[in-house]
Amino acid sequence: MAAVTVRTAAGILEPARCRIYPLESSAATVYILLLDYSRLCTCEEHGITIRPREVRGRSERAGELSLLQQFSGTFVKDVNLGVILVDTQFRLVDISELACTVLGIKRSLSINRCVDDIFQGVPKEHQLIQRTLLDGVLVRNHAVSWTNDRQRYELLMDSSLIRSGTGEIVGAYIIFKDVTNLRSLEQQVQRSDRLAMIGQIAAGTAHEIRNPLTSIKGFLQVLNRTFQQNGMEREEGYTDLMLAEIDRINELVGEFLLLSKPKHVSYDKIDVSAVLRDILPIINNQAVLHNVTIHYESVYQIPKIVADRELLKQVFINLCKNGIEAMIQGGTLTIIERIEYRERKVHVDIQDAGPGIPAFLIDKIFDPFFTTKENGTGLGLSVCQRIIHDIGGSVRVASKGYGTTFTVSLPFAPE
Repeated sequence: MAAVTVRTAAGILEPARCRIYPLESSAATVYILLLDYSRLCTCEEHGITIRPREVRGRSERAGELSLLQQFSGTFVKDVNLGVILVDTQFRLVDISELACTVLGIKRSLSINRCVDDIFQGVPKEHQLIQRTLLDGVLVRNHAVSWTNDRQRYELLMDSSLIRSGTGEIVGAYIIFKDVTNLRSLEQQVQRSDRLAMIGQIAAGTAHEIRNPLTSIKGFLQVLNRTFQQNGMEREEGYTDLMLAEIDRINELVGEFLLLSKPKHVSYDKIDVSAVLRDILPIINNQAVLHNVTIHYESVYQIPKIVADRELLKQVFINLCKNGIEAMIQGGTLTIIERIEYRERKVHVDIQDAGPGIPAFLIDKIFDPFFTTKENGTGLGLSVCQRIIHDIGGSVRVASKGYGTTFTVSLPFAPE
């Protein structure tokens, strides 16, 4: 406990005591100063300034303490880290702006409230701030995912206890860094490597597979016609089934070929709204079969992007089809266009009202051959991501218990 002097707005000097608590973290080094001065309500209200005085003859500490005061006063407010402080009653004492953004809460409505009350809608096992913090559970460089109502974040988190000079526990802290972009880049590189390998294999074997399939299909069609003419309905049904399976193999080979870089790509400046309007009749026909309605929100004079028109249609059709098929009991598929002028990007949100994607599966949905559909190939989303990445865009997914949103982000065309 250090002795300090506080000066009120009226110029009166009053003695007080001050404690310094270091917060150890791999992301940053922080010192928190707690002023014990019960005669005043708040420092801001009375215009208090703190002036350290000599403690046991060590006046050289005054300058250091003043610097720490300035640093601690601005750290939580300005630092580009998530900083969360809780007391022994598990009440939120302070929180940084980045932490508010990531957690989707307002600082003014959360300070001095119990953390359990702030996140009462989140299951305890999924809460970022756990009561085990106060039991001394230390975390260092722990990777964790968090999704608020708008976006999913990848975080690198540290946490520990705050102790007084006598070793008494007075609270706990969490410090985290948003590494979403870095994690996304790593996953993108890994997927691109896998897709490139699959594409090379597909390009070399596709023709070798299709040539015998063409011969088999031709002879089966002849047999099918013969059975039909002779009234052999059972045999005709067998050949119909075989022809359908051959068509399915051909479709699978076609998707393999899309994983390799398309040979005939025509990049041009296009209007995303025009592309979406072109596919709406196709999407509407699919929606009617599943008792789904389409809600489309367009933007007036949307900036143009550079892309291949047909490939972009394929991406939107695939994402919309997935959303429609996810709503087994029917519902509404919402397509929303957004413009982000600061990032110079066009965003297209495709939202369904289905059951959502479980948290343990959401990281795998873009992996080749991963599918939850009974007859799926697991290549649709991989192909979509490859197409969008090739034009400098990104595909992101968010799902929190109910419904899923795919966001396709595309950069503006150069002026």
